[in-house]
Amino acid sequence: MASIKDVAAAAGVSVATVSRVLNGHPSVSAEARARVMGAVAELGYRPNAVARSLRTDQTHTLGLVISDVLNPYFTELARSVEEEARALGYSVIIGNADERPELQDHHVRNLLDRRIDGLLVSPTDGGSPLMLDAVRAGTPMVFVDRWIPGVEVPVVRADGRAAVRDLVAHLYRLGHRRLAIIAGPAATTTGSERVEAFRAALAEYGLLLPDAYIGQGDFQAESGRRVTEGFLDLPEPPEVVFAADNLMALGALDAVRARGLRVPDDLALAAFDDIAWFVHTDPPVTAIAQPTGELGRAAVRALVDRIEGRAPQSVTLPARLVVRRSCGEATPTPEITPPTQSPSPVQRSTS
Repeated sequence: MASIKDVAAAAGVSVATVSRVLNGHPSVSAEARARVMGAVAELGYRPNAVARSLRTDQTHTLGLVISDVLNPYFTELARSVEEEARALGYSVIIGNADERPELQDHHVRNLLDRRIDGLLVSPTDGGSPLMLDAVRAGTPMVFVDRWIPGVEVPVVRADGRAAVRDLVAHLYRLGHRRLAIIAGPAATTTGSERVEAFRAALAEYGLLLPDAYIGQGDFQAESGRRVTEGFLDLPEPPEVVFAADNLMALGALDAVRARGLRVPDDLALAAFDDIAWFVHTDPPVTAIAQPTGELGRAAVRALVDRIEGRAPQSVTLPARLVVRRSCGEATPTPEITPPTQSPSPVQRSTS
């Protein structure tokens, strides 16, 4: 493999001149620049990125720590991050936290040790001391999808509250009154936010969310299966289960089918985080879609702005409801005006 000394010898210039040419320094003559670039092409020379990073204090590498690489939402997010980073001249190193705070911190520590220029994180909890220390130390960082409240870091995320209201209105028009939710971890902002958005939307229609209709999941499929089994065992099971992410929705589907039941005949199902193959399930799943690709690209742009000395702003994009057939949509229902009376005794139950 050719070295910078080989290039200098072939071009008839000093090593310092080769270095200035490769780093775009304006003091080199056009003739010398042409000789150097000709020698680079002839010898197939490739600059040592590690050595260059030591001189410039930049690696042109970003770190991305995602919550679960098996979750199609985060897989798509990672793809859009990598594509946008590459377009801006950066590489990406990805760490999978698997929804485990200790594994998240392991990846953050390793990425910082690799001298990345900046860090994108979807936090698995609300208080990693390591990330807080990195922020205080001035590490360029952007939170994507989730965030840590009170930490002064730009956040790029989707706002699903309007889409959740649209979902509840849709379910109400279909005649559903007993609505349950499989919640994500309360320690995550998305976990708590989606429950509160669901509760507030139900209240607009005079419906309450009984404790028995809130199942604690962890954004993974097994918890969706477990929680749905619990709902089905209730003396009065819900009519609809709203899973707060796509993997928990798949677990819910498994639980229903394991009992020989059908969606939506025996239990309707809706999900947060639409995924491409929801259209291929039987029936296709009604879901709330996030603008995942746009989120990934916006997060990279915000981080690069921070790295290059500009002041990035947080970005919030709207989610939207995608209606399919998992909630009984095949049967037309009349428009229904939200009631003004108090919830029924069944709706007030907290058992």
